[in-house]
Amino acid sequence: MPTQPVAQAGNDLPPLRQSLFPAPPVAQQIPVEHVRHGDTWIDPYDWLRDRSYPKVDDPEVLDYLKAENAYTDTVMGAEEDGLRAALFSELKSRVKEDDTGVPYPKGGYIYQSRYATGQDHPTIVRRAKGEPEGAEKTILDVNDLAKGKDFYDIGDMAPSPDGRYLAYSFDDNGSENFTLVVKDLTNGEFLGEPIPATSGSVVWAADNRTLFYVLKDESQRPKQVMRTTLGAKADAGVLVYEEQDPSWWVGIGESQSGRFIEIGSGTLVSSETMLIPSDNPTAAPKPVIPRRENHLYSVADQGDSLWILSNDKHLNFRLLKTPINDWSEKAWTEVMAGSDRQYLTGLLALKDWLVVFGRQDGTQQVWVLDSKGGSHTIAFPDAAFAVSGMNNEEYETGTLRVRYHSLVTPPTVFDYDLAARTLTTRKVQEIPSGYDPSLYTSERLMALARDGTPIPVSIVYRKDVKKDGKAPLHLYGYGSYSIAMEPGFSTNRIGLLDRGFVYAIAHIRGGEEMGRPWHDAGRLTNKPNTFNDFLDVAQFLVAQGYTSPGQISIEGGSAGGTLMGAVLNMASDGMFAGAVAHVPFVDVLNTLFDDTLPLTTGDYPEWGNPNIKEIYDVMKTYSPYDNVTKRPYPPLLITAGLNDYRVTYWEPAKWAAKLRAYKTDDNVLMLKTEMSAGHGGSTGRFDKLKEVALSQAFILRAHGMNQ
Repeated sequence: MPTQPVAQAGNDLPPLRQSLFPAPPVAQQIPVEHVRHGDTWIDPYDWLRDRSYPKVDDPEVLDYLKAENAYTDTVMGAEEDGLRAALFSELKSRVKEDDTGVPYPKGGYIYQSRYATGQDHPTIVRRAKGEPEGAEKTILDVNDLAKGKDFYDIGDMAPSPDGRYLAYSFDDNGSENFTLVVKDLTNGEFLGEPIPATSGSVVWAADNRTLFYVLKDESQRPKQVMRTTLGAKADAGVLVYEEQDPSWWVGIGESQSGRFIEIGSGTLVSSETMLIPSDNPTAAPKPVIPRRENHLYSVADQGDSLWILSNDKHLNFRLLKTPINDWSEKAWTEVMAGSDRQYLTGLLALKDWLVVFGRQDGTQQVWVLDSKGGSHTIAFPDAAFAVSGMNNEEYETGTLRVRYHSLVTPPTVFDYDLAARTLTTRKVQEIPSGYDPSLYTSERLMALARDGTPIPVSIVYRKDVKKDGKAPLHLYGYGSYSIAMEPGFSTNRIGLLDRGFVYAIAHIRGGEEMGRPWHDAGRLTNKPNTFNDFLDVAQFLVAQGYTSPGQISIEGGSAGGTLMGAVLNMASDGMFAGAVAHVPFVDVLNTLFDDTLPLTTGDYPEWGNPNIKEIYDVMKTYSPYDNVTKRPYPPLLITAGLNDYRVTYWEPAKWAAKLRAYKTDDNVLMLKTEMSAGHGGSTGRFDKLKEVALSQAFILRAHGMNQ
């Protein structure tokens, strides 16, 4: 294992200066005029949106994207050699190729996922309870299914309650349109016809013959819950529930006890849960709490009670209990009150225990309530960490399984004995190339934002890095959709740390790190706080001696790509050494004015509806594409997915074209489009590393490093 930082190489690769490479592609400009609230906007790159989308077959569009990909390879070198290949090899050396997951029980079987050397995808095996280890049989080999395909992803995998059948869904082009199939595990034959264009989720009823799934509308919105029977034709589904509000999405699940089919519908700020008895699958769904504006809730059944997490009295939610046969508000009993310090995020109801997931003072927390009214919190080894439940498939159990990690602690699978209050280590992620946690240190800091709000910052670095302002620093951020960026471990980060980098995560407003109000402080007309926070964190890290201006690279994806675009337009010249924007949502105004696009109406609770003048006035100040100006920008790597319906490929393509036309510097700008992937990029574990290798090669070169 390394005991010294990786040395920097000599100047065998040219700096990321545009003039040192062949000329980049230049997109033609065909001005299209938009008039909004009396303002006139000119969009010169509207033509990059293929008019036959979601099919993309316009030769001019495809030629431009391919030319951009070729330019990226010219600047960064081919995937198969040079720095990218060396980094891929380094990243791969930290992956245990012949890896296995911890076995877990479900029904009458013990299940396990396995990876073999050289394989990109897992194989799922199982054995009957009572059979010895080694008696496992393969029920799903994703590698076989993915053969000959550039992209393959399993959306859901659900054995029938008796274990005879396996329902699973797959996406083979990155569009997130999943095809649902059912396999008889006794003979390997498929039953009925494949059901296309589902959301991916599938739930069995108790009869082992009835399945529930979700269909999308023409805008890719999960809209209809359907019911079908084993062996039926693809078009034989029966409509169970249809969401009429175009801003609401619908999904399905199964309660932990297996007693209920759950239908959940909602937005970012409102929700409704409906239940169907699993032993009566043709019953009409019954709402637990009828929907109302700005009310979020979730439920879990346990014996003769129903537990409810609700934000009706406090944004951070309170825990309620009600009889299973009386869901009316008058029957509710409050068990945990809403609190500014405590943020309750999830429930797991076991037969004799209730597990509540959440945060306390910004740090993740797990509370355990027993059947006698007692409660305790689980004690974990680190002060700051990331923890989540995993493979908890049984209802009658006294064991909770969690996945735990921190900035310096590799992912660890614990089994927690709920009665004895003890953690048993089931697996620690093995890093074949070696890893010594004692070489690294992590900190949680508070940076003061310009409005006086303390912003949490998580950082990790080698202990031999000096705080003299000379270290390169990589700063990551997201800050949207009430999603927290947890201070977790990444083997991919080790190489940067061993090269002397400080790695920082800015927990900016718009996420949920400090509770639900933290999200509200970074959405709608408060959205500029997200971008200001990120810039203020960067300045804070400079002031604290971790780095200096020009030594900071930044990275974000999707809504984090909005962040990248906004701060690049706002930052002082020379602040950043480079930026990576993955599938960035940057054409904010054009997208949110177009309600024919998949996510537009559903995104209004986060960004706002620009048809409202107050929202528009704020949005036009930060929309990255619309605020590109004639000014210097640092070296920039932008990624996209041709089949991405969440952030359509033309957003990053238009942004790249406009930046290249406007920027006044000599820095390289690259656009890399995955031509057979969607929002999440590649799904194979090694293909994904090739994408990481490209980003890290860019980051290193942006900092003047060549190895």
